[in-house]
Amino acid sequence: MIGIIPAAGAGLRIQPLGCSKELLPVGSRQVDGVERPKAVSEYLVERMIAAGARQICMVISAEKSDIVRYYAERDYAAEIFYAVQRRPRGLCDALFRAESFVRGGEPVLIGLPDTIWFPENAYRSAIEQGPEVHLVLFPVDHPEAFDAVLCDENGRVERVVVKQPEPGSNWIWGAVTASGRAFHDLRRLWESRHRVDEYLGDLLNAYIAAGNVVRATANGEDYMDVGTMEGYRNAQDYLRARSRQAGEQERASAA
Repeated sequence: MIGIIPAAGAGLRIQPLGCSKELLPVGSRQVDGVERPKAVSEYLVERMIAAGARQICMVISAEKSDIVRYYAERDYAAEIFYAVQRRPRGLCDALFRAESFVRGGEPVLIGLPDTIWFPENAYRSAIEQGPEVHLVLFPVDHPEAFDAVLCDENGRVERVVVKQPEPGSNWIWGAVTASGRAFHDLRRLWESRHRVDEYLGDLLNAYIAAGNVVRATANGEDYMDVGTMEGYRNAQDYLRARSRQAGEQERASAA
């Protein structure tokens, strides 16, 4: 299983920063018993590994060597390697930079490195649904800022509404699973459309219109976009509250 993380974006909504936005410290982790800052992209890496990914391809721009250094200094239960998007040409272009590493028979995990979401095992239930393209959905208060997803009663996606006011659903896709074959089919469709699709939601609509099935699993609970100052503050507050709650539960169990 392979994970693909598009990490080439400039992060203009939260600049200026002294590092790539994917390394923005959010929350913390324990290193040899010492609390250390945790990069926002590590949450996604951990979720992919927990779902079974043994390879993770990060698609970066040439300027983001700090991401390579950061992950080279740590040991993970997956091989992390890199592809380069030389010019900013959108999410679809970034994802398909990793196509040559995708084998037809293996699942593909896709996620955004400046987001944090729960539950941590949300990929798992989507993978268990089968080999088609699956969108993992999360509820948000402002779906117009994301790709909202409209489904029928059986979880079959009818349409993805890409960053539009009043999209008709407050459920957005926050992660994607697909078979390697479906991923290659999406790439071929994107090429046949002369690479006009910048956003994945637009390409998925074309994929559905061509007679393919996309399903959605609405098992998400919380979703935070850390690519804005408001989102960054909200994520910090959320993780602090979650840490306090976990500590209180641990103390109550020990009592």
